[in-house]
Amino acid sequence: MISLSKRGKIESFLAMDVMREAGDLEDSGASICHMEVGQPGTPAPFLVRERAKEALDDELIGYTEALGQRSLRERIAQHYKENYDVSIEADQVIVTTGSSAGFILSFLATLDAGDHVAITRPGYPCYREILKALDLIPVEMPVGFHNDWMPSLDDMTQAIEEHDIKAILLASPTNPTGVVFEQDRLKSLVDMAGRRGIWFFSDEIYHGLTYESKADTALSFVEQGDQPVIILNSFSKYYSMTGWRIGWMVVPKDLVRRMEKLNQHLFISAPGLSQIAATAAFDASDELEGLKKQYTRNREILTNGLIAAGFGRFAPPDGAFYVYVDVGDFTSDSLEFSKLLLREHGIAASSGLDFDRVDGGGMMRFSYAGTEADVIEAVKRLQAASF
Repeated sequence: MISLSKRGKIESFLAMDVMREAGDLEDSGASICHMEVGQPGTPAPFLVRERAKEALDDELIGYTEALGQRSLRERIAQHYKENYDVSIEADQVIVTTGSSAGFILSFLATLDAGDHVAITRPGYPCYREILKALDLIPVEMPVGFHNDWMPSLDDMTQAIEEHDIKAILLASPTNPTGVVFEQDRLKSLVDMAGRRGIWFFSDEIYHGLTYESKADTALSFVEQGDQPVIILNSFSKYYSMTGWRIGWMVVPKDLVRRMEKLNQHLFISAPGLSQIAATAAFDASDELEGLKKQYTRNREILTNGLIAAGFGRFAPPDGAFYVYVDVGDFTSDSLEFSKLLLREHGIAASSGLDFDRVDGGGMMRFSYAGTEADVIEAVKRLQAASF
């Protein structure tokens, strides 16, 4: 029998499995409330779509340089000055095929097979599985109600001392919890990484989607070019452009050429049409802030509805568009519970086992990124169900 690579032996992305089954059920006539993936229920902003139409009619849509179109990279650099009062050069910006390509490029450019990378548990499952597929070793730091769903300096120190940690990967706001790191905690972790010569990967894909206080970029705590910090972001979430597969990184200057060569060979360049359109996203703030108001309403409807349905314990949903809910009073197997919700109640939601293979059996993640009507209907179905 022909051999297969061990690198491909990774876990399924359970939320995507739910999405596939939900689609099959809809094709057969079922009514499904979609709360399984972090996908806005609205199209890209009007200005983005109009710019794409213009480009399709009048411009050649082809390869760009591997680092991305200069105009988009300059606009991203301007974004950091306008929104964070942080000065970066356009030459530090690399445009990627979604944030997923950014993770692959970052890991390949900075780490060697067998290196250990600290991540949180629960956390975005693709971190864990991309690391494993690249022969890297994820080291999970448990977070939960006991430490406000954020690793402390002590948690990080313990991970570093028990393992030869080469990099730290953290998100704020986080997926699946929606927790936003306090400024002091984020700064202390970035500083620690700098002192110890450890790469700090900051996933900032949910920036713009905070409801109590603004999220800080790790760049705020970096002396220019001084610390090993890589920022990963995307137009998918706040900018409502998931299917456009367009993201970016901000990297130290001495890493740019290495990243460029990797991108040349792995991806050539990010999609040209998406790059052209994404530049217009920064001018769509009025529409985007309107979408955020919709998420704010959805969050209130969902959290109140969950409490009324008996699911009253969840991580503080301060950012992103998720509620990570304790369902331990109803089940110890959230994967089976997610199947029950989908098949018997028409609610597509994600098992906590996707994000936490150890303790996720008693947790579920509900996304409120979709339409208000979907959230209202899902709450009705939850409250009508008897578990």
